[in-house]
Amino acid sequence: MTELSKSRFAALRRKMAESNVGLVALAPGSHMDWLIGYHPHPDERPCLLLIGPEKEAFLMPALNAEGTREHTDIAFHNWADDLGPAEALDAALADVGAASPVRIVLDETMRADFALLLIDALPADTAREFTPATLGALRMRKDKSEYDLLKMNAGIADRAMQAAFAKIRPGMTEKELAAEIRGHFSSEGAAPAFWIVGAGGNGAFPHHSASERVIEEGDAVVIDIGGRKQGFPSDITRMAIVGPAPEGYGQIHTIVEKAVQAALKAARPGVLAKEVDAAARKVISDAGYGEYFVHRTGHGMGIDGHEPPYITATSETVLEEGMVFSIEPGIYLPGRFGIRLEDIVILREDGPEVLSSLPRDVHVAKV
Repeated sequence: MTELSKSRFAALRRKMAESNVGLVALAPGSHMDWLIGYHPHPDERPCLLLIGPEKEAFLMPALNAEGTREHTDIAFHNWADDLGPAEALDAALADVGAASPVRIVLDETMRADFALLLIDALPADTAREFTPATLGALRMRKDKSEYDLLKMNAGIADRAMQAAFAKIRPGMTEKELAAEIRGHFSSEGAAPAFWIVGAGGNGAFPHHSASERVIEEGDAVVIDIGGRKQGFPSDITRMAIVGPAPEGYGQIHTIVEKAVQAALKAARPGVLAKEVDAAARKVISDAGYGEYFVHRTGHGMGIDGHEPPYITATSETVLEEGMVFSIEPGIYLPGRFGIRLEDIVILREDGPEVLSSLPRDVHVAKV
């Protein structure tokens, strides 16, 4: 086990003790990745990392055991298809000292059949919850190694956006511009993750998929892109206009930029996430466009592209130093255009540090 994994297990067990949790159960996925730097192949065979007060062990399908052993020295309780997992699960629970825990934490992303298998193996009065107070709370605060990877990916996304700016022109389709974006991510060894290109009225759909729609002179174009390298993602949204801007564009871009600035000013350690959302939303509502801001102000980002904390109107999450999240207010005018400006920030003691180096000014494409 690496030193980083050892320190994360120790931090998790401190959280478990604070919450009177006797067992944390993780399925293959990002929680497991964060803790041990790896997860076995996820399929229909129950595979669980079980963490007790002092020991940890895997419930491991025999089919995956040999390959997984190359990545971890954690104890395995293997089970084969002809016998099923029940006996191995009971042995694993006993091994980690969690045969009768008072409270358990379930990975909220695990398959329902995995969760029910575990619940049925425990006493009926066992209390259960998901990860926010334990492993989830730890994942929200990024360390320097995570910051470095997020910063690196933000730089790649900046350059992919600049590649899009250099290529955009009247007559090309949204899909053709998206292909240029994907090509740039690939050229830097990053896997393209998503590529929203919304021209004209398509930009009023926040999660529009790039289509065969031809980009025309006078279009405002929403470009929201992200890639992934070395296990971490990027996410950025900028605007381009092709030739003369549509009527009212400049005024609304200014409103959205002011909303970004208000959210950046509000984001401080100790502030509730909903207060950051409220700051951005107030700017847009006061300008008369509140009904056209149709989504939350932001989402957390780490191993997952979307993870806590969520910057919503109802979130009671207290922001802490080291949290990473997006700030991305928008205004979407049906049939005309949409404007969204998005940056990923890491919260420092004195406020947010924006990971991107690319200005939020609109790019004006040559025609």
